[in-house]
Order: sequence, then structure tokens, then C-alpha cells
Amino acid sequence: MIPVPAFLTNPERFMAFSRWAAPMFGAIALVLGLAGLWLGWSAPPDYQQGATVRILFIHIPAAWMSEFVYACLAVASLLSLVWRQVLADAAAQAAAPLGAGFTLLALVTGSLWGRPMWGTYWVWDARLTSVLALLLIYLAYMALRASLDDETKAARASAILALVGAVNLPIIHYSVDWWNTLHQGASVFRAGGSALAAVYYWPAILLALAYMSAFGSLWLVRIRGEVWRRRAETAALRAARG
Repeated sequence: MIPVPAFLTNPERFMAFSRWAAPMFGAIALVLGLAGLWLGWSAPPDYQQGATVRILFIHIPAAWMSEFVYACLAVASLLSLVWRQVLADAAAQAAAPLGAGFTLLALVTGSLWGRPMWGTYWVWDARLTSVLALLLIYLAYMALRASLDDETKAARASAILALVGAVNLPIIHYSVDWWNTLHQGASVFRAGGSALAAVYYWPAILLALAYMSAFGSLWLVRIRGEVWRRRAETAALRAARG
């Protein structure tokens, strides 16, 4: 069996690391976010999309993060299910609302961009439908955890759901290749280099890094809160017993 790093199994080490890492990632997110927004706002209108292109600076990183956060949730769920790591379960639980937020932001900004570009806020194409399915999986994960009072059963059931839901990630990624869709293929990271001009490429990259840093900060904070909650519940249970 593959050994799990001690960092992921030792709550004390995690709490010591996250105490300084969370604010550090938050500060990095603020700097990168301000730089990305400034570059995005000062970028010239696109010859086809006009000023609407600026919505993509918010939309594209949010779409990336919706999948990245779910991948983090799935890996944490695997560690929780196979190795029974309580800290990994806390990490999975803490990631779900953040991933749902990124996914909702991607859908909303995508709809706002689609209205002037496609003439409609929504079409049931493969990419949009699979991303909507991702949001519903996030919500189902959170609902399942909330519906079970037994922490052990909740961890196991939600981990299984998370791993089954991970099947949707390759569907989202390859949907533009497998089916007819209004979405274009990869334009930022692709063979032969980015299809975006530098004036549009860098705002998207900086904001993607800002989103990732913000997620790192918020994720650590939420895991810390979950660790403290479980410790408080354990202490209260011990006190009640005697």
C-alpha cells in the first residue's frame, strides 16, 4: 500500500503549517488579483467580442478552478476512504462549498458572455451541461454530508459519491472534442502555444493564479475550522461521559 505523507496524517503539523500559509496565500491572491484586474480592464476591446472579452478574464479561471477544486476533493476523498485519514475527510468537506462557488461563477459569467456572443444565455450543449452537472454533484455532496449525523458514515458515503462524480471531469474536459458544441477548443494551453494575444493571455493567467491562491487560503482556513469543530465535539462528548 502506498504510504501517505505525514503532513496529511498529522493534524498538529497541518495546523502549524496552515497558521502562516493561509494568510500568505491570501496576500498573494490579493496582489495577483489586483494586477490581473488592472491588466484586464486596460486591455483593448477584441475585434470580434468587443468589451465583452473582459468577462472571459473572470470566466476562464473560474471554469478551470471548478474542475481543479473537484480534483482536490476527489483525491482527499480517496485518502479518506482508503486510508481512513480524518484530516483528508476534513479537507474534502472544506473544499466542496468553494468548488461549488467557482462552478456557479463560471456558469453565471459564461451566460453573461454567451448572451451577446451566441444570442442566448443558455444552450444545452455538452460543455455547459457537464459543468452544470458538476455543480449539481457539488450540491449533492454537501447535501449528503448534511443529511447524515454519523460522522463516519457521512465521510464514507460522501467519499464514494465524490469518487463516482469524478467521472464527470474528463467529460467536461473533452466535451468539445467528443460532441458538437458552441464552445471552442483549448485556446490558452494547447499544442503550438496559446491562441490568445499576450494582452488577453496575461490577465487570464494572473487571475487564474489569484483564484488558485485564494482557494488555497480559504481551503486552509476552512480545514482549520473543521479540525477545531471536531475537536470541540470530541471534548464535549468526553465531558458528557464523565
